Amino acid sequence: MTIKERYQSKTPRFFKKLRNIGLGITAVAGALLTAPVALPALVVSVAGYGLAVGTAVSAVSQVVTKADDQAAEVLDDPKGKSTQK
Repeated sequence: MTIKERYQSKTPRFFKKLRNIGLGITAVAGALLTAPVALPALVVSVAGYGLAVGTAVSAVSQVVTKADDQAAEVLDDPKGKSTQK
């Protein structure tokens, strides 16, 4: 399986939530690091770590795929919730 196929295949629900949490952490950390005001060194340091962690969590969660037999059993409904047969 190539990286392109991994990115285009379905992601399990847990990892979709984890990906979104990582993106949120990255957004908050990026906003803190680019703020036009001087922030305490501790806040800037924590934001730097948050940016690294959020980016790693989002990237890893995006490339997790469902197994072929598991993907065939799980059906996604139009509301985005998956149900099993």
